[in-house]
Amino acid sequence: MTTLSQAARTTSPAPAPEPQAPHRPASRLRSHADGMAVASFILGLLGTLVLNIVLGPCALVLGGLSLARGTTRRGRALLGLALGTADLVLLALLTTTDGTISWHIGG
Repeated sequence: MTTLSQAARTTSPAPAPEPQAPHRPASRLRSHADGMAVASFILGLLGTLVLNIVLGPCALVLGGLSLARGTTRRGRALLGLALGTADLVLLALLTTTDGTISWHIGG
């Protein structure tokens, strides 16, 4: 009896297993990345016309995230990055030449 009680005292209970984060299927993550690539392209395209101060950085962030998550629409993500950069360059040009952050057509 003493050997059982000694063995019970020397062994500690097994640690509880740690809860694991829910596993998302790769296809679901990839579909989100594909959506971000398309959104990046559309926001970059719209940013060349209106609100380039807001839509340009949004296009850059979404394009970078979609590439980091392994999108299958890599071309659209890269175009979104290029258009987002063009939006910010256009903003800089408008600000330096005209002193405003909006389009001004006419005299």
